[in-house]
Amino acid sequence: FRPIVMTSLTTAAGALPLILSSGAGSETRAAIGVVILFGVVSAAFVTVLFVPTAYALIARGSGSPGDVARQLEKESKEVAPSPAE
Repeated sequence: FRPIVMTSLTTAAGALPLILSSGAGSETRAAIGVVILFGVVSAAFVTVLFVPTAYALIARGSGSPGDVARQLEKESKEVAPSPAE
């Protein structure tokens, strides 16, 4: 959580001089700054809120990788014939 927010804040802060600039070409720089600012803010929002929610919904029916490995090992022992036969 913290690295995502820190990176997003620094990138958004870096776009502020573009938005607040004046002089020749400032309209173009302001437009680019607004795109960068809202792109970074929306990407951070999606990353922090939607990605963990989607993961929780997708992973709801599964266990840890260790649980899955133990289950596969148990099932393979039940199906495989013993070597003594």
